Amino acid sequence: MNFQRAEAIARAVLYEGYNLYPYRPSALKNRQRWTFGGVFPRDWSTQHADDRSRMQTECLVRGGADSAIEIRVRFLHIVAREIAELEQPIAELPGDHEPACRCVPLLEVGGMPHQPWEEARERDVAVPTVLQELLVAPVTMPFAFAAQRDLEPIRAADGNIAALAIRTADALAGDIAIAAEPVAADVFRLTIRIENQTPLGAAPTMSRDRAQRFALASTHTLLGVEGGAFMSLLDPPPMLRQAAAACRNEGTWPVLVGPEGEAALMLSSPIILYDNPQIAPESPGDLFDGCEIDEILILRILTMTDAEKREMAAADPRSRALLERTEALGAEELALLHGTFRDSPSPPLGAERAGVRWGMPERPTISRVAAPTSPSHAFGAGPSLSPLKGGEGISGVTASIALRVGDRVRLKPRPGGDVMDVVLRDQVAIVEAIERDFEDRVHVAVTMLDDPGRDLGMARMPGHRFFFAPDEMEPIETETAA
Repeated sequence: MNFQRAEAIARAVLYEGYNLYPYRPSALKNRQRWTFGGVFPRDWSTQHADDRSRMQTECLVRGGADSAIEIRVRFLHIVAREIAELEQPIAELPGDHEPACRCVPLLEVGGMPHQPWEEARERDVAVPTVLQELLVAPVTMPFAFAAQRDLEPIRAADGNIAALAIRTADALAGDIAIAAEPVAADVFRLTIRIENQTPLGAAPTMSRDRAQRFALASTHTLLGVEGGAFMSLLDPPPMLRQAAAACRNEGTWPVLVGPEGEAALMLSSPIILYDNPQIAPESPGDLFDGCEIDEILILRILTMTDAEKREMAAADPRSRALLERTEALGAEELALLHGTFRDSPSPPLGAERAGVRWGMPERPTISRVAAPTSPSHAFGAGPSLSPLKGGEGISGVTASIALRVGDRVRLKPRPGGDVMDVVLRDQVAIVEAIERDFEDRVHVAVTMLDDPGRDLGMARMPGHRFFFAPDEMEPIETETAA
């Protein structure tokens, strides 16, 4: 089956939250990871009910007895990386034993920092079957991955090995059970249950961080059918709404994936999405958060110090690739990140009930590109405006302020505004335009003095140009004189 049509979405889900800005192991937000799709060993879950030991997907498929079904369960196998300093540098690693060394919390070799971190290996378990087989009896597929321990030499400037990156992955075991039952003519309910069967004898004394290394992280399921079609659970046909509502999904939510109008593929993931989600074509690559705004994160990466970038590059190969890709972006590629307008269909029936994440763009997408929506300070997307004649001052609007284009002001947003009011409060801005709407209200368009993309605000690009009322700012000259 052609799962490639769902690959981009599936990878976005797989690495959701893998490493978050500022993309450094020392950052507080990266000390609590693997927050989506965790399936823990049953020995642990019996004592810690909040950590589930199974994930269940139920959905509806239309087909016949000979319809081919393929289930692919994907997850991340957590790998612990330790940094060990050798007692004596050596030219090459011995083949029959590990050299004497000691684990350290941080080590700099050749100007590059090295520290402990949790990486991951992708795991994929495929279960092909046919609907007729599932109607006779459930199909169960056990899987297991052996423990692994790898040593990577860290060489000093003279070429000798000064330290080791020791990567350890614990053994994992589990099973996938697939069943089907009829619910209407030529319509069947598929049930896919994933259970973590990894033995965990020391569970009573084990910390959660240690137990998490035996979990299936970022677990999700891809479903494919040939000779049939999946039914949307967000907007099922009227005759199947009751059957769709009876589907029980535990820790996951299935949606149609692939081009709109096709129903041969489904993605069941711990991230709630619309049917037929897509990666925004403007996005240059993954930033480990499928609903982030690429432009903001990319500009923040570019403003990081050299020391911060070195730590980010040393975190793991994926973080290093993100940094290299970001620094290689050209002006045209950066310009594409300012947003785009697309057709805005009504949300699918049941989307609100499903808890679809707020902030999704106008069409059902996993979008990494911000698109201006309602009037707000955040995007400068205010009402229809016309410039005041000749850039005239607005001292007549309020008795305490006179402004002209080019003036520097300190922003003082009124209480009760949006989140950008909090972020931009007391920031220094430059008046870019003074405009009036159809209700004769005056709005002051400003660009931020410290914005690396201020030239784009001068070009009236959304995201770098903000609107405030005249009484929400103080001229810098007036403040200085006082």
